Amino acid sequence: MRIQKISIIGAGAVGALYAYRLQKVLGTENVRLIADAQRKIRYERDGFILNGETVRFTVVTPDTEVEPADLVILATKNLQLEEAIAAIAKHVGRHTAILSLLNGIESEQRLAKTYGVEHVLWGFVTGLNSVHEENRITFTQEGIIIFGENDNSRTERAEALAELLVLAHINCRIPEDIHHEMWWKFMLNTGYNTLSAVCRANYGDCNAIPAFRECITMVFNEVVQVAAAEGVVFTQEDIDRIHATLAPLTPDGKTSMLQDIEAGRPTENNWFCGTVSRLGEQHGIQTPICDFLAKLTQASEQVRIRRHQGL
Repeated sequence: MRIQKISIIGAGAVGALYAYRLQKVLGTENVRLIADAQRKIRYERDGFILNGETVRFTVVTPDTEVEPADLVILATKNLQLEEAIAAIAKHVGRHTAILSLLNGIESEQRLAKTYGVEHVLWGFVTGLNSVHEENRITFTQEGIIIFGENDNSRTERAEALAELLVLAHINCRIPEDIHHEMWWKFMLNTGYNTLSAVCRANYGDCNAIPAFRECITMVFNEVVQVAAAEGVVFTQEDIDRIHATLAPLTPDGKTSMLQDIEAGRPTENNWFCGTVSRLGEQHGIQTPICDFLAKLTQASEQVRIRRHQGL
């Protein structure tokens, strides 16, 4: 199997970076950004500035008639998932693979419901450190794509994707158990994203303040219990690996949720602590820390949105 045509929806830090890398290998005509008409005008007019370099992409609207892609990458926020699922319809053909890089543990199931599980690859990005302001995106660390098949088999398409990513200088890894890895990233996000947003803490604060680490441990304890009920078992080594992943990041860097809070944008809180609360309730597991943080983050988000609206 060869992956020659790629469509990407979501032109934030993740989508723009990987579109840039991939079009260097496949050509601008074979890597398409999917965007609504208003964004298309803006993207084509302003382009993107990635680490100081102006970059332009081929942009198509969801209703543009196109040849189906070999690979569709979703790089939106969970808030735009339903819109994205509808927008990629013309890009999904009989042999199209769909790779979601959204945070959380739910988007793949939603994609499988619409397009069939046989089309979906499970995946996420970790270790990416960036600042996104309008069309300017600055990276200090590009991260790694972790992906795999739902049943963890080493299929031809998974191997073909890994080969392409390496060719495009995109770090990637196919783990032995993609679901364990996704829950690992989910635990990282639920702890660090949520608490950094509530505390307005950059990576330096997260690593230096003992009380912050104690709060992280409280959140992780609840995620571990819920994960076990879902069939995913974590060890102390897994938790240590989370802290080790955050340690080398630029001290004044910020999580995506903190950047959303500061910019007055809606956050993915509902897919972090909110998911822990919902799953805890389903399994009869008490999750008081995540329950409280979900409400606290929601309140903080709404206050910042009001301030940005001048209310």
